[in-house]
Parts: sequence; structure tokens; C-alpha cells
Amino acid sequence: MSNRPDVKAFFDKRTFSVQYVVSDPATHKCAIIDPVLDFDEKSGATATINADAILDYVRSAGLEVEWILDTHPHADHFSAARYLKEKTGAPTAIGEKVVEVQRLWKGFYNWPDFPADGSQWDKLFAEGETFKVGEIDAKVLFSPGHTLASITYVIGDAAFVHDTLFMPDSGTARADFPGGSASRLWDSIQQILALPDATRIFVGHDYQPDGREPRWESTVGEQKAANTHMSKCRSKDEFVTVREKRDATLPMPKLILHALQVNMNGGRLPAPEANGQRYLKFPLDVLEGAAWD
Repeated sequence: MSNRPDVKAFFDKRTFSVQYVVSDPATHKCAIIDPVLDFDEKSGATATINADAILDYVRSAGLEVEWILDTHPHADHFSAARYLKEKTGAPTAIGEKVVEVQRLWKGFYNWPDFPADGSQWDKLFAEGETFKVGEIDAKVLFSPGHTLASITYVIGDAAFVHDTLFMPDSGTARADFPGGSASRLWDSIQQILALPDATRIFVGHDYQPDGREPRWESTVGEQKAANTHMSKCRSKDEFVTVREKRDATLPMPKLILHALQVNMNGGRLPAPEANGQRYLKFPLDVLEGAAWD
């Protein structure tokens, strides 16, 4: 049981995101994965409802936060990593390829002075790098395809795959964002599915197909047997065709232009201007895929 962490999930129904507290039952040390900073695009309001619920759980369970981890710069919600670092003092981390996302998006936002060097996080993980949560061994898998920078955290017997695999009835993540690739996504999924069949898979979103209750945990074996994309596509070429056809029907996430400027900056909101107010920068006509109908 020493390689089996406790996993507590927090589902954000506004963004269909799943956040996690992963803890070592022996040492009571934990990592927080992909926390959400609340944002209402209609009013421009921000809040820390999700992050505070995580902190309440950490306190009530007597846990010590060792890591605040993001799997990639998210396109559909703001990261609460910076807020949680301020509250806990724990280091933040993401995959080292985040610098490629920063270099791409600083051009979209016309931020020539933006430091695209990953310095916004305390730690940049390389492919295959290992670390610990308490006494539980953890490692990093580079999982590009959905984004240039996506990684999977394998902590004991649990793999946190975020936007790579979804629950079996939902298939796989889209791969049409700037820097995305259905071919690379296939390769990343093959690496995840090469883990032992009993490995627990924890996804980063659940869109509740057919209105079912939210779910976020499966196993490698279940994914191989029943994932609606992976169990039907027998080759990379077939998968790429299916994935790209599906992606062509999807609108851009409603928060992608709001969120990337925050998330590629480690979850930092824009600095207040002279009047004390913060402002998001919103580029026009930089992304394809407008849904006019």
C-alpha cells in the first residue's frame, strides 16, 4: 500500500474541471494538482471559492502541502497555483516545455518583454524526472498533443492525465489548439496506456455525457477496453482522422483568450494599473474556429 496515495477530487461544475489533492497516508504530505481560480467572464469577477475549498480540506485532514502542480497552461480556467502558493508557501511546478507555449502566446498577446523562460514557476519538470509526495515515488511523463507542454504526473499507482484521456465514455482530448497535434496525442496516450493495467487514471475534465453524474477515475485496463476512441481506433492514422474530424466541429473554449495570459504567467493576474484596477488583454482575430451559428 506504500505506493497508493489517497486522492480527493474537487469538481468545478462551471468549467467541468477536476482538481485533486493527492496525499501520502503515512506522512500526511500532499500535492495539489490543477487548482481552479474562479472567474466569471460576464462580470469580470474573480474569486477563490474552489481554492479555499481545497485549503479547507487540507486543514481538516491535517495535511501539509509539498507541491502545487499544473499539468499544462489551461485554456478553459484560470490556475489558482499562485494564490495557493501565497497561502501555503509550497513550490509551484509545471513541465519544462511550458516555455514553448509562452513563446507562442506572447506573440498573440504582443508582449515582447514577457519572460518566456518558465521563471514564473519554482520548478520545471523534465521528461522522466522523479520526485516524491511524502514517501511515495512520483515521476513525470511528457504528454504533448493537447498542448505543446502537457505532462502526466504518475504518483504511486495513480496517473493524473488531465487533457489527454477523458473517462472511457468521453474518449480523448482535442488537439487543435495552437501547438496541438493529434499525432502527438496518440503517442502520448500510448505511453500512458503502457502503464500497468491497475494504474488508476484521474482525468482533468468530465463533461457528463448524457447528463450523467460527474466521474473522474478509471484504470488503464478500463481505458484500453472501453475508451470510445482508443478501443475503436487500431492505428495512429485512424485515430488522427477521427480526432481531427471531431476537432473541426468544436468551438474554441470560451475562456481561452482570457485564461492563457494568466496561466502562462503561473496563475498571476495582471498587475493593477495606475487606478488600482486589473485589466485582461484580449486580442482580436488571432484564432480560427469561430462559431457563428
